[in-house]
Parts: sequence; structure tokens; C-alpha cells
Amino acid sequence: MGNCQASALIDRTGRMIWACVPRVDGDPVFSALLDDKDWDDPQSRGFWAIELEGCVAVEQHYIRNTPILVTRQQDAQGNAIDIYDFCPRHRHKGRMYRPVAFVRIVRPVAGSPRIRVKLRPTTSWNADPVPINYGSNHIRMVLSYMAMRVSTNAPIGLISQESWFRLEQDMHFFMGPDEGFSDALRPAIERMLDDTINEWQLWVRGLAIPAEWQEAVIRSAITLKLCQHEETGAIVAALTTSIPEHADSGRNWDYRYCWVRDAYYTVEALNRLGALDVLESYLVYLRNIVDGAKGGHIQPLYDVRGNATLTEWEAESLPGYRGMGPVRVGNAAYSQIQHDAYGQIVLSSVQGFIDQRLLRMAGHADFEALEIVGERAWQVYDQPDAGLWELRTRAHVHSYSAVMCWAACDRLAHAATALGLDMRAAHWQNRADRMRERILTSAWREDSQAISANFEDDSRDASLLQLLDLRFLTADDPKFVGTLAALEADLRRGNDMLRYSAPDDFGEPVTAFNVCTFWLIEALHRTGRTEEARSLFEEMLSRRTAAGLLSEDIDPQTGELWGNYPQTYSLVGIINCAVLLSKPWSVMR
Repeated sequence: MGNCQASALIDRTGRMIWACVPRVDGDPVFSALLDDKDWDDPQSRGFWAIELEGCVAVEQHYIRNTPILVTRQQDAQGNAIDIYDFCPRHRHKGRMYRPVAFVRIVRPVAGSPRIRVKLRPTTSWNADPVPINYGSNHIRMVLSYMAMRVSTNAPIGLISQESWFRLEQDMHFFMGPDEGFSDALRPAIERMLDDTINEWQLWVRGLAIPAEWQEAVIRSAITLKLCQHEETGAIVAALTTSIPEHADSGRNWDYRYCWVRDAYYTVEALNRLGALDVLESYLVYLRNIVDGAKGGHIQPLYDVRGNATLTEWEAESLPGYRGMGPVRVGNAAYSQIQHDAYGQIVLSSVQGFIDQRLLRMAGHADFEALEIVGERAWQVYDQPDAGLWELRTRAHVHSYSAVMCWAACDRLAHAATALGLDMRAAHWQNRADRMRERILTSAWREDSQAISANFEDDSRDASLLQLLDLRFLTADDPKFVGTLAALEADLRRGNDMLRYSAPDDFGEPVTAFNVCTFWLIEALHRTGRTEEARSLFEEMLSRRTAAGLLSEDIDPQTGELWGNYPQTYSLVGIINCAVLLSKPWSVMR
């Protein structure tokens, strides 16, 4: 759940186990996701539980077309409660109200239910105890970075000692900054709930969704929206850090930052649904990044406020997901050289020169700023980089990065044409043509009849499936047909697709990368294997969590999901494939 400022994860019992404040990349006030202590351990912390005594069954669902979660707990005698979890987000006095706040409503549904509330926050990545003060109608928690207050009509004394008590009326909890709650709590929170439902359902109503797989597309779109830090427009790759790519792998990374690459794929997918508000906000963020770039150099990622330094360190006070540490904060990839970012900046921006629906269309000044990025792409497209998979100990001239740089120059020609700048259009098209010829000469391998992952050897990389979406090759081009066959032979594992199979900094890859499977589905459809593509897409949808979402990775042997969650790449894949494969509305009506 979230509101484009704050976000949280709720487990299958209704416990809040992950939430960072004051932003998605902040310190977790609830961190049990990355702990391995037993829930009944008096020393366990990092969660907010609301428990029904004797609970034997739990059901959960979202209120339709919203990220508002309802958890129903029931005991063997038929007593039942509902817990509503949401972060307020609605228009108020002409502005979007999206505080750093978490709201919980507990309603008695049947019988005479007895509940217990366990509020056990963390701070300093679980390194320090949290001082908690109890008032007459609130609980104050002093965190290392801010103080927070839970305003409630629940019995404070019973919460303080975690006692069981009978729930005879609705109880409301508003956890936000340490300020007095100015309105009457119950009616104010009920209004927040109604207004937040209305805000999200109106947003969803404006989406141009495909006729098939509507629920999956809507849930993915809502969650991608939650991954945008609306204050600045930044889009994070995931809401979590350090969930390993597979068991005890050490491949634990912090994804709570804005990768230029991931954000491009997110806005591209949401553009296909007409969610232009996400694009417009992101372009503001991107223009600030470009303005601050020195000599045109763009980092692979920045934090949600546009800060460039993301020093990576390990939080030793947290053992990690299922005890599989380390827990990393920050991401050293910010200092890497990844040339594909130049293409993704231009690809994200070019719609601004063409789409007349936008409130602010791009102009000549924006084009001149992007030309600096294009110039950089021209200079580096055939130089080594770390690649999109961010290898930490080696560099190659990666074909994907080179093609993305080509795309930067090719799309600059389109933008120039839209502005009537014929000479600049010819200039950039000439460069794009020269780059394309060089890439095809250096990356094509006659022996294997495939494009290699890099210019130096003959290796495989699933990112080459993107040559179709980028319009570098067409589906009937023998070079793509041969490349697809080579990629399937080397990287496909049944219904899953690896990123690459060669050993990397951490050994041989074990799990498949979900977005690569979606890229395969797109390629299958475009090369005429539509029924296979639809079957594989249905298989991927069946692997979603109960929330209708996907993480980054999947074990081809067990089907277990791994990696940070929810992963924007994977949700982008759901949207893109649904739009591509769906029957038209004209057939369904």
C-alpha cells in the first residue's frame, strides 16, 4: 500500500512488516521483513500487528481499483474482524494530500472478537531502541530521524502492555508526524478512506486498459504509480532492499532508488495505458537530472530527490530476509559507467515533443539540453561499460548499451523533426545510421548466426530481445530470427528466461529474471508464435503473489519468487504483454 510518498508491505496475517519514513529510501520504522526472529519472541520488533484471539483463517483483498487492503481474520467460533490499511491520498484545498502516514481501521464483523495490538517500531536500521511515550489518546515514538505519533481511539493502556481486549466498536489508528490530530479522529479517518478510494478509482477510470487481463493490468498500474515519489517525479525500481535473488546468494541490493533505465520502462508501459501524469512528473525529475549533469555524463541511478551519491553500506543489526543477509543500504552502482542511460533519457523525453495532450510540451530549450545527452551517446556507444545488469568487476562493449545509444540519436532526429529543425534532424539521423552499421558489424557472429551480447566475444544476453521494441531490427529480419533462436537455446529454462548464463561476480546465475520472460513473450508474439506467447503469459500471471504482483526473480525449478518486491520491471512486463496480446475491445463488446 502507499500514497506516492509513503509505502508499506502487509503480510498474509495482516502485520505491517515493512515501511520506511520519511521516504521510500528512508530508515524502516517497520523492518521485520529483513529479520528472522520468531513473532512470539519478546525481543522481536519491526512490525505492527493487530491480532484476533484464536484466529484460524485470514482472507485479504484490495478494495476494487485501489491499493487499500482489507484483511479479515476469523476464529473457530465465528468471531471476525476486518482491518483496513491505507495511506491517505486525495485532493484537499487544491493540492494532493499525501502525508507520511499510515492508517489502520479495525472493525468488528461478527460475534464478540477479542484483539491484541503489538506496535514494535525500529529505528537506525534496528540498531537502537525506540523510546515510546503513551498519552491519553496517542502514542509517541522518537525515531532517530523524526518523531512519529499514533493517534487512536483504542485503549492506550491495553496497547502499551499488549493485552487482549474485546473489540466492540470500530477503532482507528493514524500514524504520522508528531503533531496533534486536529479533527475528530473517527469522522476524519472515515472521510480519508472515502476520499482515497475515490481518488484511486478515478485515476484507474482514466486508464486505457486492454480488454483481456484487466485485473492484472490495473493492479500493476496502481503499483507502478505507488513506486513514483510524486513530490519530485522519481520512480524507484522496487519498494524494498536486500531480498536476495536466490537463497543465500549474497545478491542482495537496495532498489529503493531511481534507475534511469527502470524508470524509462515504467513510463513506457504506463504511456500505453494513457497514464500521462506519471510521465509528466518523471520528465520534471529527468530535466533536473540532465541540468545537473556535468559534460553530459549521466549516472545509472539517483535517489528520489535527485542526489547523486548513494554510498553503499551494510546494516549489521538486521540479519536479512529469512536470515539471508547482508542487508545493504545505498547502492554502489551509482558510480558505475552504464551507457544505456543516454538512450533511456531521450526515449523517455521524446514524447514530450510530440504528444499534444501534455500540459507542458517540450520546446527548443529542452531539445538543446537533450542534444548534450545525445552527443555523449555518440562518443561512448562503442566504449566498454558495466552493462544493464551492472557487473561490478568487468566491463565490455555491451550490444544493448550500444543500441540504446543508437536509439538516443535516432529519437533525437524524431524530436528535431517535430520541432521543424530539419538540419538537426539530418545530423542526428546520420549519426544513428553510422552507429547502426557499426553495431551490426561488431556484434554479429556469422558462426552462430546471432548478435552477441558484446563486441568482444560470442555470448548471450536476454536484453537483445529488446532489439524489436527499440525498432533496431524487425521481427522478420534474419538477424533477429537467428538471435532469438540462440537466446532460447542458451537462456530458456522451460517457461523461464535467464538474463545470461555465464558466471558473473557471484558465480553462475540460478534464478530467472521475470522481465526477461516477458521480453521473450513479446518476441514470440511478434515472430508469429502467438499461441505459445499467450500460454506463457498466462503461466506468468499464475505466478503472481496473492496481491497480484511479482518480484524480480523466480526459481525455474520450484517456481518460488525471489528478489526485491514489488519489482517495476516485472509489472511493466505484465502491462506490455497484456496490451500486445489482448483481443481488441471491438471483439469483446
